[in-house]
Amino acid sequence: MNARQRVQAALSHHQPDRIPVDFGSTAVTGMHVACVAALRRHYGLEQRPVRVWEPYQMLGALDDDLMQTLGIDVTGIGARNTLFGFPNENWREFNTPWGQEVLVSEHFRTTTDHNGDLLLHPGGDPQAPPSGRMPVGGYYFDTIIRQEPLDEASLDPADNLEEFGPISEPDLRHIAAAAERIASSPLARVGSFGGTGLGDIALVPAPFLKHPRGIRDVAEWYMATVSRPDYVHQVFQAQTEMALRNLARIHQVVGDAIDVLFVCGTDFGTQQSTFCSPATFDSLYAPYYTRINAWVHEHTTWKTFKHSCGAIEPFISRFADCGFDILNPVQCSAAGMDPATLKSRYGDRLVFWGGGVDTQKTLPFGTPQEVREQVLRRCEIFGRDGGFVFNAIHNLQMNTPAENLAAMFQALHEFDESP
Repeated sequence: MNARQRVQAALSHHQPDRIPVDFGSTAVTGMHVACVAALRRHYGLEQRPVRVWEPYQMLGALDDDLMQTLGIDVTGIGARNTLFGFPNENWREFNTPWGQEVLVSEHFRTTTDHNGDLLLHPGGDPQAPPSGRMPVGGYYFDTIIRQEPLDEASLDPADNLEEFGPISEPDLRHIAAAAERIASSPLARVGSFGGTGLGDIALVPAPFLKHPRGIRDVAEWYMATVSRPDYVHQVFQAQTEMALRNLARIHQVVGDAIDVLFVCGTDFGTQQSTFCSPATFDSLYAPYYTRINAWVHEHTTWKTFKHSCGAIEPFISRFADCGFDILNPVQCSAAGMDPATLKSRYGDRLVFWGGGVDTQKTLPFGTPQEVREQVLRRCEIFGRDGGFVFNAIHNLQMNTPAENLAAMFQALHEFDESP
């Protein structure tokens, strides 16, 4: 099997020749730039600055030589613009606060506030109010909430729809060109085109807009799902209509060049519980997820990908009922998320894309042997009868020891070679 065939077998719940591996295809299955550099050093690859393809989480691009060394089976097609509303182009060197030399887009323009925090601006425009903040001593950008005071009488759902317009011609050309570049690649492909993330809390504050209107405060948005459900329904309804029109245009230029569509990154769980009740999910989210997934399955060959962190076991069957094919990141450390139980209950309905190793404790703070043991055990559980693509539980984080990262990949190779 080549990489794409391997992933397609897993997506069809068939046993591939080995467990397929993804790192770097999406904004929730990636590596911090420091991890990418550490792995390049560990494997003796050419030392060069890592490209920051996703500045919000400072995710680094994996070049072909590292992907081949690690045995990566998946690549991604992303939207033209980053979460801060500027394209990745005309790369230039940038020295991070922790002293790593990286490459960033020419539009990655920062300022510094009186505390010494690093600020990013929407659209790369330093004249616009900053929308991202990297605190002194930090390794990522936090969203800056820029919501104006709310006037209940004048709240208009259209204000929360500013970013959900018809896909632009430059965006469409970018996607078409990316699809053409990977047309002959042996790797499986994930498309992350945007527009389908219902209430994704990373997107609600709109760090890509210079002057966002509507409900843009995270806490206010969560309260609105209870106190203003009609408002949220109007947003989701109009967003879904536009998303389906855009997906139709995207499909015209992409066709079967991708295998998986990243639909939504909305989180429904905390470490111990869920953000909302199953009844709220059924009434507020499920109808729109069902429409999006139904369109994809009727008109394309793509599988649909749902990301949600946390203790979401009460929602997993609902995700499948809505038509999702894939669940990520499978946060096994959260309450009720025992790997064996999840595989037994839902392994015939959903592909688990993640869950391979804990990135909160084991990978950053355990020993290489503890990493090895956890990876082997998770592969044994999730890999049975297909339906598993190996990834960690969310992105690999800054300050993860290189020997632990290497132990994770070594355990994967060890599992594949076991009888």
